[in-house]
Amino acid sequence: MATLTEKIISAHLVDGEMIPGNEIGLKIDQTLTQDSTGTMAYLELEAMNPPRVRTERSVAYIDHNMLQSGPENFDDHLFIQSAAANYGIWLSKAGNGICHQVHLENFGIPGKTLIGSDSHTPTGGGIGMIAIGAGGVDVAAAMAGRPYYITMPEVIEVRLSGKLSPGVAAKDIILEVLRRETVKGGVNKVYEYTGEGVATLTVPERATITNMGAELGATTSIFPSDDLTRSYLASFNRENDWQPLTADADAVYAKTIEIDLTTLHPLLACPHSPDAVVSVAEKAGLKVNQVAIGSCTNSSYVDLAKVAAVLKGNRVDPNVSLVISPGSRQILKRLADDGLLSIFIEAGARILECGCGPCIGMGQAPNTNGVSLRSFNRNFYARSGTASADVYLASPETCAMSAINGVLTDPYGEKRFQGIEHPALFHLDHNLFIPPSETAIGQTDLVKGPNIKDCPVGTAVPETLEGRVATHLEDNITTDHIAPSNAKLLPFRSNVPYLANFCLTPADPDFPEVCKAMTNAAPIIVAGENYGQGSSREHAALCPLYLGVRAVIAKSFARIHKANLINNGILPLTFVNPDDYDQLVETEELTFTNLPAQIKAGQVDVFVKRLNKTIHLAIDLGARQEKLLLAGGLLATVKDEQARK
Repeated sequence: MATLTEKIISAHLVDGEMIPGNEIGLKIDQTLTQDSTGTMAYLELEAMNPPRVRTERSVAYIDHNMLQSGPENFDDHLFIQSAAANYGIWLSKAGNGICHQVHLENFGIPGKTLIGSDSHTPTGGGIGMIAIGAGGVDVAAAMAGRPYYITMPEVIEVRLSGKLSPGVAAKDIILEVLRRETVKGGVNKVYEYTGEGVATLTVPERATITNMGAELGATTSIFPSDDLTRSYLASFNRENDWQPLTADADAVYAKTIEIDLTTLHPLLACPHSPDAVVSVAEKAGLKVNQVAIGSCTNSSYVDLAKVAAVLKGNRVDPNVSLVISPGSRQILKRLADDGLLSIFIEAGARILECGCGPCIGMGQAPNTNGVSLRSFNRNFYARSGTASADVYLASPETCAMSAINGVLTDPYGEKRFQGIEHPALFHLDHNLFIPPSETAIGQTDLVKGPNIKDCPVGTAVPETLEGRVATHLEDNITTDHIAPSNAKLLPFRSNVPYLANFCLTPADPDFPEVCKAMTNAAPIIVAGENYGQGSSREHAALCPLYLGVRAVIAKSFARIHKANLINNGILPLTFVNPDDYDQLVETEELTFTNLPAQIKAGQVDVFVKRLNKTIHLAIDLGARQEKLLLAGGLLATVKDEQARK
């Protein structure tokens, strides 16, 4: 009666009971990092001081910060390369491709566990992995041999029937799930795809769905491992890594979502949220200024071959800028070999490096008040680099047809997409991988450029805490708000003291200066629902930590961000009475007393001076999280353990 999720978790369970809501510890087989979060992860790994990584395979990818307008990014790459050599980690160099696409092609194995310091790590669920996005310190701990802890999730069945109509894509499936479930509907849930419709979807299509399942706030998403999975792995000469995996026929799910693929039409996520979903037909005719195709969601060979089918013999509209970023060097080479790259060039597309690029705001910002149509996974406010732009999300098919027409175009019924298949065999090229060398492990000095600063470490929870509300925020504050990720700031991901100057400025421009001015009270953040939505970046906890923030009081938290707060000694508190949210205005003076004991009891009372009243707050922690939080976080705990030894 087990789901596929439960089978894999059971095989890796090292702590706790598999009861939804319980904290469980998992043995982790594989890890991945990328350069935007990797420097902090490897600084944290250095502090943990293992002789080498303890996983079956760990891979460091360079795919985010590749715009080298100064020395900072290249310095980070050299640091990551030295850390990889010293600890026995594979390195994927700049230009090799986006971590999730490259990992799927080269390292992902059905039935294995994978955590990555990137929220879209669930891409691996497309081949039947339990693949989870996590904060960098959690990934560092897994590399050092520690279990990874999560709340045992509910398993939601998404039962697919029928087959997609021409012009309808896998992107439309996940947009339909987002339309129904919303960006906060998946917290502490796994979405497991079943039904006859699964067999109609290729692995790249499945990976599109599991990748963008991160926008649900889900722990992860997963597909069975079947003959199509086997064929996909065989195309990269990895058939020996395949095994069949599926749920039991009588598996019991917490809920079932039914989707008849034959009824779906092309869909569109409107600004500024992936769940603001309408049909493409409803917005058809909208003038577009920019079209961007790629990202870890939609940059597979099949995705781009469908784009080529539209562009062949056509020209990009003169008022549109079309940019295309292949997901991996392997895909780029195959596109060139098959003549598709020439089609892109002749049509007037701009070919970008194999990397994240505009998806994370690293270049290709839209024009002022522009409309950008993207095959990406996120359209959060200002993420594109242009705060006044409207960013829409759609399938590569919708994007390609809109690029040549100059307006949003519905691809429903388009016959040019039929018959395009994943290649049976890729000609492999691993020249941009650096595998671990036994002679370098434990013998390599870490190369730290001047921009690389030490990671801030939390401190133990005090008995009494005097605080003041530094900012009062709305629902769905994302990690892009908390730790902005544009092209100007990404080079400083290794420099928390500098990055902290921009903490929360997209939502509250004065926040950093307000925090710095609080000399006699700790800054407290007050927020609405789903605080910390989006990326796994722990900078969204590290920057507030550096500014002295000791607590966030919110209506609810996104899963990864809540874990990051705990891992850094910041209290994640929720309102017992949601109406109290309106009372905690900026500058409100707060007093917490007997704090450690209250945390252990699961309820924290805070006295509000102006109101002369006590507000009741909740804090939901497992025994392990409670210990970490009281000690000041995971890194503080590890350092304390080392000191005692």
